[in-house]
Amino acid sequence: MQEFLKLDQNKLELKYFFILLLIAFSFSIAIRMIWVEQFSGMEEFKWNSQLMINTNDGYYYAEGARDILLKTHQENDSSPITSPLSQLTSFLAYIVPVSFETLILFMSAFFSSLLVIPIMLIGRTIKQDNLGFISALVSGIAWSYYNRTMTGYYDTDMLVIVLPTIVLYGVIQAVSSHRNRWLVLITISMILNAWWYPGSYSLNMAMIAIVFLYTMAFERKNVYFYKILLFMALAAISLPIYTKVLIAIGLFLWFHFKSIKDLKIVLGLLTLSFIAVAFTGGLGPILSQLDAYIFRSTVSSTTGASLHFYNVAQTVREAGKIPFETFANRISGHTITFLLSTLGYILLSLRYRVMWLALPMMALGFLALKGGLRFTVYAVPINALGIAYLIVFMSQKVPSAFKYLVLILGSTAVLYPNITHIIAYRVPTVFNNLEVKVLDSLNKNSSREDYVLAWWDYGYPIRYYADVKTLIDGGKHSGDSNFPVSYALFEEQAVASKMARLAVEYTESAFKQERKGSYIQMMMDDNNISDPNDFLLALEQGLIPMPKKTRDVYFYLPLRMLNILPTVGLFSNLDLATGKAKVRPFFFQSQNFKQVGNEIILSGNFKIDMKNGNLIANDQVVPINSFLTTQYDKNRKFQVQRQEINPSAPMTVIYMKDMNRFLVLDAKMFNSSYIQMFVLEQYDKNLFEMSISTPLVKVFKLKI
Repeated sequence: MQEFLKLDQNKLELKYFFILLLIAFSFSIAIRMIWVEQFSGMEEFKWNSQLMINTNDGYYYAEGARDILLKTHQENDSSPITSPLSQLTSFLAYIVPVSFETLILFMSAFFSSLLVIPIMLIGRTIKQDNLGFISALVSGIAWSYYNRTMTGYYDTDMLVIVLPTIVLYGVIQAVSSHRNRWLVLITISMILNAWWYPGSYSLNMAMIAIVFLYTMAFERKNVYFYKILLFMALAAISLPIYTKVLIAIGLFLWFHFKSIKDLKIVLGLLTLSFIAVAFTGGLGPILSQLDAYIFRSTVSSTTGASLHFYNVAQTVREAGKIPFETFANRISGHTITFLLSTLGYILLSLRYRVMWLALPMMALGFLALKGGLRFTVYAVPINALGIAYLIVFMSQKVPSAFKYLVLILGSTAVLYPNITHIIAYRVPTVFNNLEVKVLDSLNKNSSREDYVLAWWDYGYPIRYYADVKTLIDGGKHSGDSNFPVSYALFEEQAVASKMARLAVEYTESAFKQERKGSYIQMMMDDNNISDPNDFLLALEQGLIPMPKKTRDVYFYLPLRMLNILPTVGLFSNLDLATGKAKVRPFFFQSQNFKQVGNEIILSGNFKIDMKNGNLIANDQVVPINSFLTTQYDKNRKFQVQRQEINPSAPMTVIYMKDMNRFLVLDAKMFNSSYIQMFVLEQYDKNLFEMSISTPLVKVFKLKI
């Protein structure tokens, strides 16, 4: 009778667990539908009758999935047909009866919500279902995790935290139960983690390190713990996935049927595994990531002539240092919640020793204080477990009648700031409908072998919608790759056109000839020039012969680039021989202004004295060269009105009437290709022809 009662009790507990799991999963997805509801009525954010995605990198994987489905991949098109996300998406596109746009829109909401499963299983492992449930609710929608996994955020981030949390669950189960069956799960989950996101190699190694320390501290003589390390090390060896899986299964069967308990045998195998790890990768990937996010410098250099380029990491917000309040908010929703959750994790680890094994994820999250906000997501599930433990602990200290009230109020208090953030976090789609129409038109009038010169922010969506090639994109944006594009956008049209042709033809020839290194270095070598400044001077003077034209090149010039124009200029505004920055061209824009008498008051303490033709900034008076007004007339024809004021003055003011913004520029910026061609539509008809003209985007076809 007692056995039957125990069995019924277990069934009830399991049923209760699955109900909680379903609620947590549904809650995570439901919260992610808030963004969909907010934007569902905005047609400007839709394409093919569906909302577009809201992350640039998503178009990279979408391109790969599209090419897998249509079998349109070709050499040197940079399409990621081998990426796990592209392959998963193409597979789902075959079996899920929804449009491709719908699939990539909602994939992140579904897969990221799977995080609640390993979180709740961890809670169940330590016999704390309520703790697992509360932490699942919190971690599923926590500030930074939501930001990187919201609906429309089609990116590998949808599983970047799910998979290591599964690894953590497997390790906790193995340490708690001492059963061999968890060894294969640990290996496979670590392999999947590294396959899905190669950058997780460092976390996998950190997990091995923490298990080793745990073993040395508490289980030094227990052979089973060395088995755990053996299977984890196996996953870190750089071998084909199937090979590692077969070895893991073979080892498991050998251990299981032969009951291997000889410590010397296991230690011997473990030693061989660590040697294999060292020879097939070792610390290399970890050191490269530390160099990229921790020991980053402003300039990077290349071999050969020791060219120096601007380091792109300096301009990526997610790789920069963040204030503590931002750090705390992104992990737990509020500074107080963060502090309490960190305390809760410490107490949880003191109560359940196995929870110290979560330290690598916590530590990687804390790396965000130095390495940038992208790392905060790793601490989210661990801090969620910490705050959940505090809430459950407090509920156990009150009369049983108030237990669930404490659980509900505590959970609500923690969830509230995160939900408030989500409601306010109205992220638009990457491009709007009008911009995509431009790319769709370009797709119909260009070849897949043609190139579009545009800044790297727009590379992926351009490749996806226009089905063309680009010089730079979200993955190819090193300083030496960015230099030619930045140079072409900021120099005058005569030299910009030459650099564009050189960059495109050298990109293609380098691929065919398997040449590696900086394109500028290749150009210098082929022209027997050793000094980069001499090379650029020769280019300006027309002394560099142009390569044979093999394809068309288009300049993609969007209005939205005005917001990042000074940053774009950083990549070409330096001495390539020394890495020292040159004097930056002056650029200022304002969309907040008002006219008071003869003065136009702009933001940033800028004033335009229309009567005397001066620019006043912080009580300094600078004469204005000319005042230009751009607008479309009633027939949608672009017009430019120019008022000459002082021909010898350094500054020019442009009023973009239709865009309701003022630009203040010096001569260098005013004469740049971007300003002349996009803002003023003044282009050299011997070098360019207008391909597409809209208020938001202008596309020019290179003639040379």
